[in-house]
Amino acid sequence: MIRSLLPLSALLLGSAFLLFAGGINGLILPVRGESEGFSAASLGLLGTGWALGYVAGCLRTPALVARVGHIRAFGSLCALAAIAVLLSLLLISPYVWVPVRALSGFCFAGAAMIVESWLNERADAKSRGKVFGIYTMVNLAASTAGQMVLILGDARGFFFFVLAAIIYCLALLPTAMSATSTPKPLTNVSLDLKGLWVNSPIALFAVFMVGISNSSFGTMAAVYAARLGLPITEVALFVSIAILAGAVMQVPVGIASDKMDRRWVLIGMGVLALIADALFIFIAADTAAVLLPLSAVFGAAVFSMYPIIVAHANDHAAPGTFIQVSGGLLLVFGIGSIIGPTIAGFAMSSLGEFSLFLTTGAAHVMLVLFAAVRIKLKAAPEHKGSFQAAPMARVSTPETVAMAAEEAELQGQDREGYPADEREPQG
Repeated sequence: MIRSLLPLSALLLGSAFLLFAGGINGLILPVRGESEGFSAASLGLLGTGWALGYVAGCLRTPALVARVGHIRAFGSLCALAAIAVLLSLLLISPYVWVPVRALSGFCFAGAAMIVESWLNERADAKSRGKVFGIYTMVNLAASTAGQMVLILGDARGFFFFVLAAIIYCLALLPTAMSATSTPKPLTNVSLDLKGLWVNSPIALFAVFMVGISNSSFGTMAAVYAARLGLPITEVALFVSIAILAGAVMQVPVGIASDKMDRRWVLIGMGVLALIADALFIFIAADTAAVLLPLSAVFGAAVFSMYPIIVAHANDHAAPGTFIQVSGGLLLVFGIGSIIGPTIAGFAMSSLGEFSLFLTTGAAHVMLVLFAAVRIKLKAAPEHKGSFQAAPMARVSTPETVAMAAEEAELQGQDREGYPADEREPQG
């Protein structure tokens, strides 16, 4: 196993640097913006800018790579990401930070796609599943470490901005100096809302709501914790523990969703998320002893929903177009991610920090109600594929989907694609 990973070490290292820098960048901006007196609405727009850039990067990077090649495109995107971080330090204003954050999202998505394309092509059939699992763990560890590194210094200085820029530059070195061959062109994914709705109305609606909820929390959780008076160490823990709990929760959720109607599991996670929403609103706790366990419960619920939705959509899909279904859902998640932080930011500016969980709670109520209606209208499929754990949708790209598709085909689990348009909507 170690021998098979050695040729891929440069790619895994480049991805780790990319996620580490992204973790720093994603947390330092709301924390520093809060200390600078930015409004919650303007900080919410940072998340909107990121999501806009990220979706654009997923859609436009294949054309960029086709024009200039993988290595040049990757180096350019990493350099632009470093420039974006430094611009945020030089020009401390929400009017600058929002478009610069969009640039960061574009660069991050594009660079991640290129690494994943390379990784997918270099992994052989026997080791692809293990490589994909290791890649997912490396990214989770690197992203969490990037967030946690903020406990080592003062967010009001320049150190973390410069550190993130340095790490972005380091990310381009392993691939630039590697002797690996250039991979095939990147995966193109188009957005077909009609096809997604025909395939599974609940998947389309739920992934949009999860995009609103998860992006609202991902962008504004640090602001919420800082406004409650938590020190930077506990702010970083508050954000990170939710992501880690979501990753761990995918194991029992996957087992349950393979044994029963996935929609009931999705409802169960939605109800658990609503309980956490309500506790955040009504307990009004301001100590880490209460807030950290609540964050873990919330993260366990919300960050395990996306793979359930993807698995349910592919249970209804015809063979051969896993990428169209899963990639389309990823883009719809991205659209929800554009909307969520804006709503949460303006709500927090008008009503107070607790309204972050009014925003996420509203999304979870609508998700649960719609899923309950669909269960009443449509029976569960007789045959299902196996649940596959997935990286956070916020850092997934169409190439992540392509990697998962390759592994599903190898395991004979490919229940993919769209049914014909004339068929009635599925689950």
